[in-house]
Amino acid sequence: METKSPFLDTLFLLRKNECITLFSAVKEISPTEESEAEHYFEAEFEKERLEFLSGQLSCNKQAAVWAGKVLYYSAQLYLIRENTAKDLKTLVSGFRGIRDVSSILSADLSLRFLPQIIMALNTVDPEDPLITLVEDILKTFHYSGIGYDLDLSHVNWEEELKNKTYRKLYLERVVEKRDYKLAEIPYINKLLNAEFGIHKDVFWRELNIITEENQ
Repeated sequence: METKSPFLDTLFLLRKNECITLFSAVKEISPTEESEAEHYFEAEFEKERLEFLSGQLSCNKQAAVWAGKVLYYSAQLYLIRENTAKDLKTLVSGFRGIRDVSSILSADLSLRFLPQIIMALNTVDPEDPLITLVEDILKTFHYSGIGYDLDLSHVNWEEELKNKTYRKLYLERVVEKRDYKLAEIPYINKLLNAEFGIHKDVFWRELNIITEENQ
């Protein structure tokens, strides 16, 4: 279909209805669209910030728009691949700003949908180079990839989760997604069981408690 802004329509539909509209071509994103996306993500970030009650975090608009573009191009490239192979690394590129809690949570407004797109890409062509590009992004912004099998052996978890707000959100999503691989990392497992306390069986009965003996 044709529209005035495929970029914005893709973002709105995915965030509101979790569905993707496929357009007739992958179109360049204009500065006006990027500006409108900034305002949109800033408002969406504020809505979500009310849930984790942190007055110290603000929307990183650079990260939010970058992630929105990654999501848009990844979604559209699911089917539109004519003459795009040479441009993949340009269209789906890594973040050039500072990776901190604000940028992680701002990017997550869009990146949380990437695992579903990767699964769709896998059904078409498991060897698609786009899959590797998107997975590499999720390895860096892995909060958005919780529930998807990623190699996170490079992560220093104590450093990664030192921020209390981010740690709380990370643990909550691990539980929500029932990500056993993450939950059984000793450091995360210890944090989870400390949060569960005597109510562990209520929150996650099947989760193993990792001790030095069974690591």
